[in-house]
Amino acid sequence: MSSQHTVIVGGSSGIGLATARQLLASGAEVTITGRDETRLARAKAQLGPTARTLRMDAADADTLPGLFAEIGPFDHLVLALGSGKGMGPLASVSLADVKLGFEEKVYAHIAAAQAALPHLSPTGSLTFISAVSAHAAAPGTAGIGAANAAVAALVPTLAVELRPQRVNAVSPGVIDTPWWDAVPEAQKQAIFEEYAAKTPVGRIGRAEDVANAIAFLIGNDFISGQVIICDGGLRLTA
Repeated sequence: MSSQHTVIVGGSSGIGLATARQLLASGAEVTITGRDETRLARAKAQLGPTARTLRMDAADADTLPGLFAEIGPFDHLVLALGSGKGMGPLASVSLADVKLGFEEKVYAHIAAAQAALPHLSPTGSLTFISAVSAHAAAPGTAGIGAANAAVAALVPTLAVELRPQRVNAVSPGVIDTPWWDAVPEAQKQAIFEEYAAKTPVGRIGRAEDVANAIAFLIGNDFISGQVIICDGGLRLTA
């Protein structure tokens, strides 16, 4: 990984930030992007002076070509974009929320990947972040699961279409990240305890667990078209 440049879209917190930290420790160059200047500044302070930052809203597709041109050539792209929209039973889930979930997750992944392609090394890689809801069958997750499944479905097609560039994805399970910040602390801890009890490895995930999987996919140049489910086995029991 030494001297290779990775761009992490959505790298100012959670899984993206943990991935940036791990890649920098391996000697790679890293640029993180995010929508919030304050979060980017905080992430920069954590990562140190070698990390580069750029404000980018992946949902604003018209701005992306210019922003990637500003970054210039790079070797690997990680799209750590999430959305919590689309949760709820099918009978009552808000269709507006389902649509917003697709815009925040699927369209943003596609738009960022499309804008990045002219600057991505011909021998580089793209790593998408889906979620275990794309693979498990948990009631109340049809909307958000459909969006995550759409991201996972991009992988085999693009692995063939973009070759020799490699395309893979990671589908995290329940991970303790700022994605859960909107949930009151006591309720969050109860949820974490419930999922830890269901998960075969006996705990919920850490951002570093997923970062390890992402770094593995970036570093192994004989893997393409794969979706790694990094969930501690949760999908087997959920």
